[in-house]
Amino acid sequence: MLNKINSCNGFYCDVFTPNKPYKPAIWTEAWSGWVTEFGGPIFERPVKDLTFSVAKFLQNGGSFVNYYMYHGGTNFGRSAGGPFITTSYDYDAPLDEYGLIRQPKYNHLKELHKAVKLCEKALVSVDPKVTSLGNLQRAHVYSSESGDCAAFLSNYDTNSSAKVMFNNMHYSLPPWSISILPDCKTVAFNTAKVGVQTSRLDMLPSNNKMSSWETYNEDLNPSDDGSTFSAVGLLEQINVTRDASDYLWCTTSIDVDSSESFLHSGELPTLIIQSAGHTLHVFVNGELCGSAFGTREKKRFTFQGEINLRARSNKSNLLSVAVGLPNVGGHFETYMTGVQPPNVLHGLDRGKLDLSWVKWTYKVGLMGEKMNLVSPNSVASVDWTKGSLISQKDQPLAWHKPPKCQICCGKPAQRWYHLPRSWLKSTQNLLVLFEELGGQSLSSRGNDRTQVFHQPKIHLHCGTGQSISSIKFASSGTPLGICGSFQQGTCHAPTSYGILDKKCIGKQRCSVTVSNSNFVKDPCPNVFKRLSVEALCAPRK
Repeated sequence: MLNKINSCNGFYCDVFTPNKPYKPAIWTEAWSGWVTEFGGPIFERPVKDLTFSVAKFLQNGGSFVNYYMYHGGTNFGRSAGGPFITTSYDYDAPLDEYGLIRQPKYNHLKELHKAVKLCEKALVSVDPKVTSLGNLQRAHVYSSESGDCAAFLSNYDTNSSAKVMFNNMHYSLPPWSISILPDCKTVAFNTAKVGVQTSRLDMLPSNNKMSSWETYNEDLNPSDDGSTFSAVGLLEQINVTRDASDYLWCTTSIDVDSSESFLHSGELPTLIIQSAGHTLHVFVNGELCGSAFGTREKKRFTFQGEINLRARSNKSNLLSVAVGLPNVGGHFETYMTGVQPPNVLHGLDRGKLDLSWVKWTYKVGLMGEKMNLVSPNSVASVDWTKGSLISQKDQPLAWHKPPKCQICCGKPAQRWYHLPRSWLKSTQNLLVLFEELGGQSLSSRGNDRTQVFHQPKIHLHCGTGQSISSIKFASSGTPLGICGSFQQGTCHAPTSYGILDKKCIGKQRCSVTVSNSNFVKDPCPNVFKRLSVEALCAPRK
């Protein structure tokens, strides 16, 4: 028969009692701080309170204390400790996220346990005897027949100091404090008297110069590349993504008759979407209409906003994001994530349109994830936009990289990110950032006015096990015809074939930005240009 020993986790465990009188009192998680959540404050637990709680537990007969955390840490990849928890797991620990000593917490705890160690023989010999020293003052005394004696003198008054008499001696107890007397006479430690200077971590900028940033933008109107599937109704997100990605595209079409009143009145329809968590970005016809977010305490939320629809067919793309998965509690299988019914469009002549049970197309993950843009080996697989073209204000779903750097930062929820020393090379470290929400411009500093550019791209891809073997046709300018019978027009960039060969040959997929700078020279200024490409795929050798 299994005989379990129950234990306590928390900020305080002095009132905890084991489920059997003969079992030890075990404190498995003495919380030195708390997690940092996106959008929340950074929690700091004063060391006076931490040492008071530990001393209070031990004076009541506690047998074992484990600090959580004693050494802070960092969660890498997608291993953060639950929904909306940042990658930093510093926890205000005595040893911080970077392995540095946090004072005065480290040394004050050290002094506490030195004093407790001096009480060891008495603590393991007998149970304590508790006597009153006043209204809010107590003495817990461990006195053995062999002559060992240790005492804890407590003042539970949160505002006032107290003078007490113990063993015919006077003692002064600060508010909310415990004094430890290893010989029942001399005070070796008081939880409220901190004799260590406070230290603060100060981050200094690196002397390394970052080269200009380059940007790759996600397709806001994702196409079917063979990895999509369709179903009637809205599906639960984790059951679809299977933890392969935090991102799930949900796409449907909204057909609008040209006679709809709102097309002429200017009063836009309103879309209302329910989500079980955690973040939602709404795109219509490739334009961001708005975003909505849950919180760690309230993961469910509602998106409500006007959307600009046109006559005929409109493509609605919902990008649902899971911000960490639950890791405590029971019945994970009952937790819901992602877009849920009802999903309703208001403002049509026919009344509300329920989109909950129409045909939806699902696509797991982002293109940047699938192309593994964070890898130095894969970063060259896409065409990055350079220089002032990066100045796309409020452009969502953008990946940014400089060729080398040491640290990265992003406000407001988490400013510093821990990079293990073993990750860094002496030169040429590649940093890739994914900016989900968009933000302030990353444009180069100069005299030119910052402009907004939305660079079109052409995407080529072959099936599984195949790669692009040749470019049959390529023309940037005014090509004519359709696939299979393309012809060069009156305007043609001579570098077209060379650019496509360099970017795409031998690869399963590639993308090329349609820009004058990419094709070296504008073959026909002030003429609207396009890029037509016909490529052949072959089994990968």
